[in-house]
Amino acid sequence: MDRRYFSRVLMGTLGVSALAPGVLSSSLLREQPLIDGPRLHRWLREMSCFGARAEGGVDRVAFSDADIEGRAYVRSLMEEVGLDVRVDLVGNILGRLEGAVPSLPPLMVGSHIDSVPAGGNYDGPLGTLGALEGVRTLHDAGIRPRHPIDVVVFVNEEGGKTGSRVMAGEFRLEELELESASGFTIGEGIRRLGGDPERLAEVRAAPGKVAGFLELHVEQGAVLERSGIQIGVVEGIVGIRRWNAVVHGAANHAGTTPMDQRRDALLGAARLVEAVNRVVNSIQGSQVATVGRIQASPGAPNVIPGEVTLSIEIRALEMDRIQEVMVGIRQEADAIGIENGTPIDLNDFYLSGAAPTDERFRGWVESAADDLGLTHRRMPSGAGHDAQAVAHFAPIGMVFIPSVGGLSHHPDEYSRPEDIEAGANVLLGALLKADAELD
Repeated sequence: MDRRYFSRVLMGTLGVSALAPGVLSSSLLREQPLIDGPRLHRWLREMSCFGARAEGGVDRVAFSDADIEGRAYVRSLMEEVGLDVRVDLVGNILGRLEGAVPSLPPLMVGSHIDSVPAGGNYDGPLGTLGALEGVRTLHDAGIRPRHPIDVVVFVNEEGGKTGSRVMAGEFRLEELELESASGFTIGEGIRRLGGDPERLAEVRAAPGKVAGFLELHVEQGAVLERSGIQIGVVEGIVGIRRWNAVVHGAANHAGTTPMDQRRDALLGAARLVEAVNRVVNSIQGSQVATVGRIQASPGAPNVIPGEVTLSIEIRALEMDRIQEVMVGIRQEADAIGIENGTPIDLNDFYLSGAAPTDERFRGWVESAADDLGLTHRRMPSGAGHDAQAVAHFAPIGMVFIPSVGGLSHHPDEYSRPEDIEAGANVLLGALLKADAELD
């Protein structure tokens, strides 16, 4: 892909006979422009400066100063292209390239720029800047799409997909009081970004308001790299549910309380952790479950823990499978509570529904990869993405590129330049196919 353009006959796939005269540049009927790889790589390098860590990677958690600086940078790039830029009431940034057919709803492309603590430089920024590079390429080539195209930067993807879930109507108002990794509550963070947490209902997108959504992302696993495949065509995104488990015991002196008279909440929690692993492995399928956070109270070495709180997260492609796993965990929790004298409460606090991608978008991604001579395979996504929430109001598609060593959420996260360019070109190709065929 060292040439600037590759030839392609598009008369049929673009449905030219249905277009108004002058809607598309005549060059589009013969050629699809390729993205400017060096420019995209420069943008990625410059983005990595916001929240950069001396040890590598970034701390650009949502609502932090680094996040705000990164958002300003992306906005400046959008304005440089001449996009019409706005910030909605939850803080999502949307830069619009106007379309030629005013009656058509917009196509949306993009991702996020926030990171996990000590995160990498590709998870999120690749999808955002790759989308913007595609739109910049169309602009520079004088190509005017039929649909308006919105390049979106979603808010707080890593902390719960806040921006996309508000658009989908999935967000719970009680989440506004949750403290984010930045130290600000989500409500406070939204205000920092110029949003208004009291008006989030106005952000909700009704079905049909968006024609479709495409997201480019690093795989965050090693399937593509190990198989030597260049492009992943995402079939669906796993559903995610999270619970807080509260184990109730009795705090007492660690030296004077005999072992047979203890109600040790941490012992009950330890048994629950083991039970979670046992239950999820007892059910056939690709589902996973994780206990990722645990806190004992009062937390002193000479006091028997009186209460322990731990998180339980379950992911699966089918929501029914998540429920099946949780039923088994509840049964184990009840039995542990009786046996150990430490009752366990399970309270759910997060839900992100499983989301299959649209079959048409899968086909367009595959066709775009074929046009470029790139190998591809269909695969599920085990990680959550903003596309998952968008699926509630628009058809979605996702493009994966290989992650070296399968690393993600890690300072050493890396994707090769040639894979980045391949993914961005496939994204652009699929976007043009969707623009031509969707009404």
